[in-house]
Amino acid sequence: MTFKSEQSVIVIGAGIAGLTAGALLAHEGLNVTLLEAHSQIGGCAGTFRRGPFVFDVGATQVAGLEKQGIHERIFRHLQGPGPVAHILDPACVVNLGDGTKPIYLWHDPEKWKKERTEQFPGSETFWNLCNQLHKSNWLFAANDPILPAKNLWDLQQLLKATKPINLISFLFSRSSVADLLWMCSCSKDKRLRKFLDLQLKLYSQKNSDKTAALYGATVLQMAQSPLGLWHIEGSMQKLSNHLRDCFLRDRGNLLTRHKVISLSLRKNRKLWALDVIKNNSTLLKFEASDVIFTLPPQSLLDLMSNESGLPENYRKILEQLPKPNGAIVFYGAIDRSNIPTDKAGHIQVYEEQLGSLFISISRDGDGRAPLGQATCIGSIFADVDFWSSCNDFDYKKNKSLVLQKILDAFHRTLDIDPQQWLHKELATPKSFARWTGRPLGIVGGLGQQPTTFGPFGLPGRTPMKGLLLCGDSIYPGEGTAGVSQSALMACKQLLSARGRQFNLIR
Repeated sequence: MTFKSEQSVIVIGAGIAGLTAGALLAHEGLNVTLLEAHSQIGGCAGTFRRGPFVFDVGATQVAGLEKQGIHERIFRHLQGPGPVAHILDPACVVNLGDGTKPIYLWHDPEKWKKERTEQFPGSETFWNLCNQLHKSNWLFAANDPILPAKNLWDLQQLLKATKPINLISFLFSRSSVADLLWMCSCSKDKRLRKFLDLQLKLYSQKNSDKTAALYGATVLQMAQSPLGLWHIEGSMQKLSNHLRDCFLRDRGNLLTRHKVISLSLRKNRKLWALDVIKNNSTLLKFEASDVIFTLPPQSLLDLMSNESGLPENYRKILEQLPKPNGAIVFYGAIDRSNIPTDKAGHIQVYEEQLGSLFISISRDGDGRAPLGQATCIGSIFADVDFWSSCNDFDYKKNKSLVLQKILDAFHRTLDIDPQQWLHKELATPKSFARWTGRPLGIVGGLGQQPTTFGPFGLPGRTPMKGLLLCGDSIYPGEGTAGVSQSALMACKQLLSARGRQFNLIR
């Protein structure tokens, strides 16, 4: 089975980035084939079922569904309905694990201002600075810039998106969140620092010392109006399914259980050749003039040999990329009567032996569990090298130890008796490697440090003609909203190369 049309596009990976790119290009009338190695779509924003329970694999909150948010704009452009979702208020409750009062991330900006003033007295200068940077960043991002710019067209799009207010962002482009704390005389507030470290770790994989100020200033205010974090009815899979439906409606070609095993640029440098294994048995060969690659960029090292057209200097860049984290995720189900009624749906707690533990509890009747029951998901960060190096005996032993620590943490945080669970299982980086195909089971992108964020990050435009990257390693970074923005950027670049201007409907 071979595609040779000069107008054909192949998108590799049917996570949110791949589905978004595929749907947008198919809506523009291009012949698009979307290849997914797994039997289902969604990637790290997918779901799986255990009896009557539906578990979100990774992401449990969504940004960008508000008016003019990236998901809302994309579905409006595609003329398709988005998923049914409800704003989270509070978006999260953060327990620092030190016996002090938990911190509530309210949706109402005034309510959040009152909360942080009570929780962190003397810090308002810091929050005001973050707010100014956030406004600058958001105005810039709303204009759909191309970043980092790699050619004249990219630079033109970048300049069009830049307004005078964005000068403040330029001034802080090499700063960290810790630098902002120092500038505002807040660096000695240990409790504030601990809160920021916990929150930033969720979004950037780094603490305040290493998170880019521009990135941190925005994610610290994602929960507040006019933005917000959302809970999708049914499951996170609904977001993927709605994108898939738009893609198929516009005659896109979705092929699941089709794993790309090699990628190379033909010697005439006009077509890309792909070797694909169908259903783990049949070898197929595809050709396309353009490829959008949504897997971690490190995956190109295995897919592209020295003879594939991958430049040696670009190979070295990929080899030297920062190592992302892995995750350990607990999936449990329980009778709702065992969960205190005053607990929020999303809780972040600091545990001495686990670090940051992020807990998500389903809502009654949201499709994840039968009425009167709930799914509970708890995730922590993990070192992928440690788990990949374990032999079978050590792997089972370490997995059992971590599971017990997480159960103990649920007991301390929610007073859940370990004997009351209706279902419990644990996923490690090895599990994510099998599910997503990501190298060593890495999750998230490159980490949003000053040296890897925005203009200093990995460009989506590669040095090879017709190969574009998008996903959580490309600006603006992690989360479903971030990867959708990077997919939009890849579509704009691809269509510009074909002499077509493309912008989302405002």
